[in-house]
Amino acid sequence: MNVLAEVRAELLSHLQIEDRLIGASIVYLPLGALEFHGPHLPVGLDGLTSHGVCVAAAQASGGIVLPTMYQGTGGEHSEYPWTLMMPSGQAVAENLMATLRRLDDLGVETAVVLSGHFADEQRAMLRGIASDWLKDRSNSMRVITRSLADCDVSPVAPDHAGVFESLLLAAIHPDLVDVGKLPALAQNPSIDPEGSKFGSHRHNTGHALWGVFGPDPRELDLSQAPELFSVLVKWISGLAATE
Repeated sequence: MNVLAEVRAELLSHLQIEDRLIGASIVYLPLGALEFHGPHLPVGLDGLTSHGVCVAAAQASGGIVLPTMYQGTGGEHSEYPWTLMMPSGQAVAENLMATLRRLDDLGVETAVVLSGHFADEQRAMLRGIASDWLKDRSNSMRVITRSLADCDVSPVAPDHAGVFESLLLAAIHPDLVDVGKLPALAQNPSIDPEGSKFGSHRHNTGHALWGVFGPDPRELDLSQAPELFSVLVKWISGLAATE
């Protein structure tokens, strides 16, 4: 039986970490937010998906994965139940930059920040980090910042608590996805003006898919989950390995 290598930094000694980085000097930093994702998904989905993709990438291509940083900013769910969002990206960026500088001091060659939260503000913050890092000529480490919505070869379009996020989490933690907790489809169809699955009407608490932005997850085809996960893992590990 093949046993996948342990890549989670918090479970490794410093010697084990150094051994893994000899083969591939890559450190993944999963980023997420604690955010409402409907009754069928956990509030920690963003961090769970980014962490799961990072772990699989490190197991496939080398490197280690730091513990998930549950910090996010932006989006339209800041006032939803149990969404804990930072008011701006400044504090998140400062935290990430401090971690990146320490990794640079430790001699890491490549750091990959991957966010499962992909509100416009979060993505702009990530782009700013990459730009600021590149401008500082004293840095020697290569830094890659991406969100899961940045994959241009994904077989499923990104969404919020819809088919994309439900499928991706199902590939990693199938026990945490329960679309049966949503209102029954037959009695509660999704009424979307002009067919818009991302319209502001989804903020109406009386809507069958309140807070869900994207295709109806009640029509989920779980057979698509492995392919989506595989594509995202191959994409981010490929970016990490590119010279």
